[in-house]
Amino acid sequence: MATEPRPIDPAKVKAGGERIFGYLKGMGVSAMIYLGDKLGLYQALHGAGPVTSEELAKKTGLHERWIREWIRGQAAAGIIDYQGDERFELSPEIGMFLADSNSPKLAVGIFSDLPQRMAVVERLPQAFKTGIGLNYDARGPEGARGIERVFGNWYRFTLVSQVLPKLDGVVSKLQAGAKAADIGCGSGVALVEMAKAFPQSAFHGYDISQHALARAEENKVQAGVKNLTFHDAKVDGLSTDASFDLITTFDCIHDMTHPFEMISVIRKAIKPDGTWFIADVKSLPTFEENLEKNPMTTLLYAFSVMGCMSSALSESGGAGLGTLGFNEAVARQATAGAGFTRFVRHDFENPLNAYYEVRL
Repeated sequence: MATEPRPIDPAKVKAGGERIFGYLKGMGVSAMIYLGDKLGLYQALHGAGPVTSEELAKKTGLHERWIREWIRGQAAAGIIDYQGDERFELSPEIGMFLADSNSPKLAVGIFSDLPQRMAVVERLPQAFKTGIGLNYDARGPEGARGIERVFGNWYRFTLVSQVLPKLDGVVSKLQAGAKAADIGCGSGVALVEMAKAFPQSAFHGYDISQHALARAEENKVQAGVKNLTFHDAKVDGLSTDASFDLITTFDCIHDMTHPFEMISVIRKAIKPDGTWFIADVKSLPTFEENLEKNPMTTLLYAFSVMGCMSSALSESGGAGLGTLGFNEAVARQATAGAGFTRFVRHDFENPLNAYYEVRL
């Protein structure tokens, strides 16, 4: 028997409309952040004090009328402070996220490949039909550069100075001369920083992204490091001869088509006294827990469909873990199943990532 349709609640209609158009507003503001970064507007505003659109246009060599519309919108969004009398200022606090190249909190890079992300969205209906997603090279070279910009400052200012010293015995091994690998190395920034800090050690980076590997080679040459080698993991995979003192996986296990097979390979590649250091997205075991306690859930599911899960399903039979799929419970079970016996969680005050030190 058909049920009577529920009466429309006007209050819910109003709230629903505000929510939907609120997300549309977010899309528009994201596009404006992309432009502000692309055109160097945030860099020009950083530390400049209150300026008018005319002054900013003169400083950047851009057209004032376009600057005026952009900067008024940024003020309306609460990103740039309006000081009255058509003067605008980028606060040092917001500048840490959008302009300061020396800030560990710099996050503007996540907007830098926005056009490529949107282009990928146009191809996703086919993925929904076939079940087969797109790997990260679908976003082109800018995709690799975008990921580099998202994580680069954390590697530069935190990894060597704050993180590695917290891992049991790792720094002393690297100082003496160790063999280390970064799986899913991307553009190689983490490895470059470690190779510079520990010239006695040999570092190896593995990835399947051709765009990321090309960028990694550029970063290697620019840094002038000689103790670093990059490998195309599709043709030159990780050696399973128990020769590595340190293996790192930064934000990549959940992206892999066959993550659990990779964990087994890592188990065979690492020395009996070696360390595997994992960084992966901070999430909770169930959808309900994430819905209730994880404020990033909405964004992370969107990232998953556009990138992480798509990559994890880019081959037939892919695991499809997705952005929230490698939570601590899964990580503990998977590492134990591969033969690792020690699992320590670290807190490095990163709102997006959880960190695990894993040993045999």
